[in-house]
Amino acid sequence: MPTGEANPRSKFRPKWTANSMIAGAGGGLVASIATCPLDVVKTKLQAQRAVHGQQGYEGIFDTVKNIVKYDGLRGLYRGLGPTILGYLPTWAIYFAVYDGIKTMFGEMPLGVPSSTVSVQKPQDRLYPAAQVKGYQPVMREHPWSLHILSAMAAGASSTFCTNPLWVIKTRFMTQSRDEVRYRHTLDAALTIYRSEGIAAFYRGLFPSLLGITHVAVQFPLYEQLKLWAQGSSTEPLTSQTILLCSAVAKMTASIATYPHEVVRTRLQTLRRPLADDLSTDGMVKTHARGGVVYTTKKIIRKEGWTGLYKGLSVNLLRTVPNSAVTMLTYELLMRHLSSRTPS
Repeated sequence: MPTGEANPRSKFRPKWTANSMIAGAGGGLVASIATCPLDVVKTKLQAQRAVHGQQGYEGIFDTVKNIVKYDGLRGLYRGLGPTILGYLPTWAIYFAVYDGIKTMFGEMPLGVPSSTVSVQKPQDRLYPAAQVKGYQPVMREHPWSLHILSAMAAGASSTFCTNPLWVIKTRFMTQSRDEVRYRHTLDAALTIYRSEGIAAFYRGLFPSLLGITHVAVQFPLYEQLKLWAQGSSTEPLTSQTILLCSAVAKMTASIATYPHEVVRTRLQTLRRPLADDLSTDGMVKTHARGGVVYTTKKIIRKEGWTGLYKGLSVNLLRTVPNSAVTMLTYELLMRHLSSRTPS
């Protein structure tokens, strides 16, 4: 970069960070409302302990039928409040960090037309400068490594910040008809805190962090699919193309990393009191302290390897359109915001 030239990164980063948060929250809001019923069914399938073929096992259609029978159509939107409260900050934080890291290296955020600023051109990207003695930073030669780094950092940040909201959402969706129902999100948070302590809100955090591998597959693949679809054209991608690229990337990532979601759900629905109980004979009754490894082994031992993929089909039916709607909403909002925000 010539001496005295302003650094484009400092010029654009605040604008893109704010736009990314707004567009990310908008995408999360639209997607959470559109796919909540599928999320409820998927979560119930993941949480049930019965194995296919055993008494008490419920498949997709039986799960939907029982929800509607006992809870009405409202039952399909149970947990929508914490879901929205979860998706809004999750995607706002995710895209702010993801796009923030990308812009640090001179690559424009998702959804911003290449004509917006010249820094988007490959020859103008601000990847680490070429080094002496022939050493070249990986990001300079392989942009996908930047996408992986951005996705993993963004995934870790959003997961840690919003895990309590997802615990509340999971508890909401998996409550049985035999227990006292949470009245609302705040009631659920207070009940969990009083009976299980603050640690309960971070139950399942480790398998959630393992889910970083999911976005490490999804977003670099999404970026690459968009690049292939774009070709040499300078026109913005159509909505149909964005939906297709997002769907393929999400489906691939979901199938590859799905078991961690089942383990996470089992841990989040595991209720542990603050203290051990006293039995009638005065002996202390301890409670199981299951972790990720213990829970995984238990699922495999009692339900087989297929237990780690319980609810996969309905998960794909939910997450693929959810991701497609999120990404399309995000990119369209980013186009709109970038056209209205002065450079």
